[in-house]
Amino acid sequence: MSEVPTTAVFSSISDVERETGVPKETLRVWERRYNFPQPERDANGERQYPLDQVARLRVVKRLLDMGYRPGKIMQLSTEELSNMASKSGTGSIAGDADDPVLRQCLAMIKAHQMHELRQKMAQSLLQLGLRRFVLELVAPLTTLVGETWAAGGLAIFEEHLFAEMLQSVMRNAIFSANQQVGHADAVPRILLTTVPQERHGLGLLMAEALFALEGAHCVSLGVQTPLTDIVEAARVQHADIVALSFSSVMSPRAAIDNVIELQSRLGERVQVWAGGSCAALARRQLGPNRVLDLHDIDTAVARWRVQNTALAS
Repeated sequence: MSEVPTTAVFSSISDVERETGVPKETLRVWERRYNFPQPERDANGERQYPLDQVARLRVVKRLLDMGYRPGKIMQLSTEELSNMASKSGTGSIAGDADDPVLRQCLAMIKAHQMHELRQKMAQSLLQLGLRRFVLELVAPLTTLVGETWAAGGLAIFEEHLFAEMLQSVMRNAIFSANQQVGHADAVPRILLTTVPQERHGLGLLMAEALFALEGAHCVSLGVQTPLTDIVEAARVQHADIVALSFSSVMSPRAAIDNVIELQSRLGERVQVWAGGSCAALARRQLGPNRVLDLHDIDTAVARWRVQNTALAS
C-alpha cells in the first residue's frame, strides 16, 4: 500500500504577523536583508510561510524583546535560538518548568486531556482560593504554555485549546467572586480590555479576578478594542481606571505608545494601568504606578482609594 502524501501547512503573512507579533513590513525587510524568513509563493504570488519558519520567528521575536539585535541571531537555528532564550530569561520560567504540578498540566495539554485538566484546575481553585489560584497556578502555567508554544513545543491549536478551557474556568471564578463581594457601590470602576494589536485575553481575566477580590467594579470589553471605543466606553461606564494587558507578542514601544495616546485622550480623571509580560519591559518609561504586576493589584487599588479619598475630602 502506498503512503498517502501529507499536505504541507503554510501561513499567510497576515497570519504570521498575528501569531508572532512581527509586522509584515519587518518580515519583508528581514527576508531581503538576512535571507530569512524564506517564504514560498502561492499561485497568486502571495507569501506562504512553512510552520517551522513560523516557530523560529516566534523565538526570534522573544529574543528581540530581550534586547538582542536581528543581525546577531537571524542566522541561528531554532534550537540555538531556543537555548539562547532559555538562558537569557529571568530564571522564573526554568523554575516553573520544574514544578511537578505545572509539568503535569503541560503534559495534559500535550495529550489533549482538556476535560481532565479542567477538573484539575477546578479542584485547585477550591483548594487554593481565587487569589492563590491565579498567582500560584494560572499565571505561571500560562507563562509556561506561552514559552513552550514560542519554542515550538506546542501547536497553535493546543495553545488555543488551553486558552479556551482556562477562560471558561476563570469566568466562572470571577462570577462567584463578584457574587460574594457585591458590587452595588464598588469602587474603583475598572474597564478592562486590550488595544487592537493585542488579541491575547488571559492576562485580562487574571487581572479581573484579582480586581474583583479587592472589591472593584469591573467591566470587560474583551480584546482588540479600538482606542476611540475604549474612550467612549470609559465615558459611558464612568470608569475610574482603564486596565490594559500586553502579552509578549506586543513590542514594548507599541505598549508605551498606546498607553500614552490613550491617557492623552482620556484626560487626567481616568487613569490608565498596564500589565503583562510586554508592559513589564516598559515599566521604566511608563512608571511603576502605571505598570502593574499581578502581585501589585491589591496595593494599587488600596493606593487609588487613599488618593481619591483625600481628593474628595
